[in-house]
Amino acid sequence: MATLGSYLNKKVLIVTADSRILVGTLTASDSSTNLVLTDTVERIIREADDPEPSAEVPLGLYLVRGDSVCSVGLVDEKLDESINWTEVRGSAIGGVKHI
Repeated sequence: MATLGSYLNKKVLIVTADSRILVGTLTASDSSTNLVLTDTVERIIREADDPEPSAEVPLGLYLVRGDSVCSVGLVDEKLDESINWTEVRGSAIGGVKHI
């Protein structure tokens, strides 16, 4: 069984089952992949034809239920800080299909 122990106290990016993108410092996890993040922001990436700018919404301390976690990855902090996230555009991530 893979664990997230090596990710503790590091900046991670999480993609959830409802296509949310959360970035924060992983402070705790359990065997059900329930995650606790601090200094969390949600990145809202707009499509190219959307007149609204993309945004980062501060969430602070945040708990993510394990059944909604699709992906967890480490963030390259130097690269991440060099990106102006309000200018990033992209396509929506598709939904999750439960069968």
